[in-house]
Amino acid sequence: MSTLQASTQKQLRQLVEQIERLEEEKKQTASDIRDKYLEAKAVGFDVKVLRQVVRLRKKSQEERQEEESVLEVYLHALGMLNDNSAAAEAYADAMVAAE
Repeated sequence: MSTLQASTQKQLRQLVEQIERLEEEKKQTASDIRDKYLEAKAVGFDVKVLRQVVRLRKKSQEERQEEESVLEVYLHALGMLNDNSAAAEAYADAMVAAE
């Protein structure tokens, strides 16, 4: 087995230590986030919906609209929507035209 040069060993050790520190920070951040959701629940907010809001805020308006359109098409196809939404029909027409 070959050995690494002293400078390479030092670099490797530094990288590993940095990764370990970041992993510890990540664990602390995850704990802080969990605490915030517990705080939200304690004051009466629906945590499941709150998580969904946080996910949606990470996306652009265009991404959200596209996902909503696809969801609407799927729900309509499964008979879970009573109305024939123009957006769903337009998306379905576009999907058929693309084939």
